Amino acid sequence: MRRNKEAKQKKPDPRNYSDFEVRTDLAVEEQERFPGDGGEISGVSLRKWRESHSDIRMTEVKILDEHGAGIMGKPVGTYLTLEADVLAKKDESYHEEVSAELAGYLRTLIRQMTGKRETKLNILAVGLGNQDVTPDALGPKVLSHLQMTRHLQAEYGNEFCKKHNLPVLSGIAPGVMAQTGMETAEILKGIIQETKPDLLIVVDALAARSIRRLGTTIQLTDTGIHPGSGVGNHRKSLTRESLGIPVLAVGVPTVVGAAAIVYDTVDAMTGTLEKNRATCGLGTYVEGLDPEEQYLLIRELLAPEFGNLYVTPPDIDERIRSLSYTISEAIHEAVFPEDKE
Repeated sequence: MRRNKEAKQKKPDPRNYSDFEVRTDLAVEEQERFPGDGGEISGVSLRKWRESHSDIRMTEVKILDEHGAGIMGKPVGTYLTLEADVLAKKDESYHEEVSAELAGYLRTLIRQMTGKRETKLNILAVGLGNQDVTPDALGPKVLSHLQMTRHLQAEYGNEFCKKHNLPVLSGIAPGVMAQTGMETAEILKGIIQETKPDLLIVVDALAARSIRRLGTTIQLTDTGIHPGSGVGNHRKSLTRESLGIPVLAVGVPTVVGAAAIVYDTVDAMTGTLEKNRATCGLGTYVEGLDPEEQYLLIRELLAPEFGNLYVTPPDIDERIRSLSYTISEAIHEAVFPEDKE
């Protein structure tokens, strides 16, 4: 009896927002939680547009101050989100049009963050994740496709890259803590101390709230990255503050929480319940809960059977393979001089 009483006392309080946070790494999804179009959030600016020559949709969320950061739960900075449904479809050219658009935004962010042209930079590319777990393998896969140039300095002299107008590009896939026993931040600090890059480009798999964004959304941000935060596995952040150099993060959502999927269907479910005379009372009850209480209810119902379950698309192998080429080609086009203005 006493054990049951203690268990009841430990149940999450619906008024405690941290208990029922629907996790996401995407700033665009945080913005969508607010009424209207999300542009009315104090300390946050929002801009949306569609590329005229394609079906690519762009969203720019800028968190302007600490007030906006507190509301959004993300650091001050710029978050660019590219959405393209074609990314979910097989394409022998690995979506060249998306790579080209992505390269342009990467180039713009690089110049804003460093104040230099990309060919003048010493860049360290980092592929985060576990290459043995497919939904988490995006970073290492992207890294495996990149054309490194830093070794050419050792072979042909320090002026070789400058003479040929090439960036000094090196890369590392540091694995995960369970494999190395070290925090990624610890590994990168050592590499940065030895190689002295001007910029980090970090590629990682993310978690989303909406299943429709899995593999079809790419987020760029100048705020760095917080490995594992989207699935509640917090690791030390990779940011300018922690590493001493600018960190440009490229991320693609590859998993979504099971509770979040059910949460997305609440409106449809309550509508159906209301139409049925036998369940209309239940529909009214669920509809009367605020969004946080709805999510907490769903999570408590799912927990005994599924625990903290995350879901990924059935074709995730093909999506990771295709996306890794799309992103690596975008990085190549952004930092190498060929075919640029």
